[in-house]
Amino acid sequence: MHVTIRRYSGSPELADALAARESEVRDIITGIGGFQAYYLIRGADGEATSITAYDSESGAEESNRRAAEWLRENVPDLSVSPPEVIAGEALISF
Repeated sequence: MHVTIRRYSGSPELADALAARESEVRDIITGIGGFQAYYLIRGADGEATSITAYDSESGAEESNRRAAEWLRENVPDLSVSPPEVIAGEALISF
């Protein structure tokens, strides 16, 4: 399983915008082959962090591409900077 963590800084409104459009986010992320899980976290600072898990690295990379595209097209007024991305193979999962 391949996991990607995206931490978005500088736009505390993003978490609310994503939560308000949950069905759109769900359609994009779950529509990619090998989908396993998605989590959206609002940190103590109010900023959004997402975690996605796919069977393969290619699925995770496609989710990164589609997420960036969706943000540009659907929440341009938030001026979301590219996230800090941590990605890799999950060695333990339960």
